[in-house]
Amino acid sequence: MRTSAFFIGTIKEAPADAELVSHRLMIRAGLIRRIAAGIYTWMPIGLRAVHKVEAIVRAEMNRAGAIELSMPVVQPGELWQESGRWQAYGPELLRFRDRHERDFVLQPTSEEVITDLARAEIRSYRQLPVHFYQIQTKFRDERRPRFGVMRGREFVMKDGYSFHASYADLEREYRNMHDTYNRIFTRLGLVFRPVAADPGAIGGTGSQEFHVLADSGEDAIAFCPDSDYAANVELAEALAPPAPRPPAGGAMRKVRTPGKTRCEEVADLLKLPLERTVKAIAVMHDEAFALLLLRGDHSLNEVKASKVPGLNPFRFASDAEIERHLGCKAGYIGPPAGGAGAAGAKVRVIADRTVAAMADFVCGANEEGYHLADVNWGRDAAEPEVADLRNVVEGDPSPCGKGRLRIQRGIEVGHIFQLRTKYSEALKAHYLDDKGASRPMEMGCYGIGITRIVAAAIEQNHDERGIVFPRALAPFEACIVPIGWHKNPATRAAAENLYRELAAAGVDVLLDDRDERPGVLFADMDLIGVPHRLVLSERGLAAGTVEYKGRRDGAPQNVPLAEAARFLTQRLAA
Repeated sequence: MRTSAFFIGTIKEAPADAELVSHRLMIRAGLIRRIAAGIYTWMPIGLRAVHKVEAIVRAEMNRAGAIELSMPVVQPGELWQESGRWQAYGPELLRFRDRHERDFVLQPTSEEVITDLARAEIRSYRQLPVHFYQIQTKFRDERRPRFGVMRGREFVMKDGYSFHASYADLEREYRNMHDTYNRIFTRLGLVFRPVAADPGAIGGTGSQEFHVLADSGEDAIAFCPDSDYAANVELAEALAPPAPRPPAGGAMRKVRTPGKTRCEEVADLLKLPLERTVKAIAVMHDEAFALLLLRGDHSLNEVKASKVPGLNPFRFASDAEIERHLGCKAGYIGPPAGGAGAAGAKVRVIADRTVAAMADFVCGANEEGYHLADVNWGRDAAEPEVADLRNVVEGDPSPCGKGRLRIQRGIEVGHIFQLRTKYSEALKAHYLDDKGASRPMEMGCYGIGITRIVAAAIEQNHDERGIVFPRALAPFEACIVPIGWHKNPATRAAAENLYRELAAAGVDVLLDDRDERPGVLFADMDLIGVPHRLVLSERGLAAGTVEYKGRRDGAPQNVPLAEAARFLTQRLAA
């Protein structure tokens, strides 16, 4: 490819609202252009990177035995109503009606459509297993699209769905996809980690996420350096303290804490460690009021809380609801004495495992301007329900029992699920087994964020000059930059010969034949992340050399012109 026959849309400044490095660099390097909030045009150079990702994903999915098809972006609403996700999915599902007033959605995912296909096409166990996948545009109406294509509304995803006659065979394919995803992300040149995860809105039982490791990642990953344990913080179990609850010390006392509504403020006032305080979070499930208790230095894990029986779904209580049930303003609430609230009704109190093991703690007194100190379970407050409610923190014991947890950030780029029969039962996707009995198909679901991978790779691979693409994702593997292309026929001829030689060797090479200053040419090639650069100049040709520089190299080196093509192909092979 020659730049004169292509389009290089680099710019000097990124828009002010570009928060992440990847967003800024993708705009500056001309990979994307914004057309609306969370919706982008993929420019020619960005699309080449997307196609590189697609090619590797497609090759590995085909190698794994999956079969490609293409499902529509527009899906009938009746399928989502049949599955029960029409309301459950939430406002991210973009719903609309056609001219005949029929309900439709823009697909955020395709469990309903693929299950509808399976129930129409698959009749017998002899047709199973089968795994269909597509690489297709998706749309999720994010409330707050941000970070460029990282959290956009329209994106490209590979989504695959497998159907099985037994759970054992689903587990086999799940392991197959785990291995396949490891190969895909390895081939893409990414540093990644697979982690146990919560299935979320997709549903099912087991699931694993694949995260590109980056400090800017939205997700926190808990892992044990002494084992292979790794989990999204949403799922990572916070173990109960190993030691039994200490005996009560002094008598409970009420202390004045005017204006101190946060645990940090109360601890500072009372000259106590934050770990001695307990915070109460008031929540509502339908019309039922409950208190969730956490140690002052811990944070609520909403995914875990939603799994507490009788709390799903929950929302945070309003100030008016808190006052009605506890007779107190928010900021001074705690487990009510005797377990009863202001209205006399019993208040449900659910304590995190750590809180349940505490003694002589500080909590709200359910009276404005006051807290209680030296509170103990059983003596001063009724024994609570106990559940794992908190996010794990660095240094917590690992659930694997082999060490202590560390936390790192990651960008989710893949997710695999064991759906089991959630959708096949809802949509009646049954098959006849070898005895003629009708059974629901076991299902798996496997997604990869194609366009998100490009941004995640940039978050992990960049420097002060721009993008540093792994070779597998780079829009071009190498570039030839002739200095004085329009002025020096000898330089132009040498560049043409080298270009033809590299192209014949199968190298995806860009010949930069623009009439620009060398600094502009070098800066653009660095900005768009071309991994290898060959510079031809009048001085170099006189010495019979070409200047070579890898994108990560500190300094260039001279290579004999006659050996330049072989030198580069050897570097690429390495």
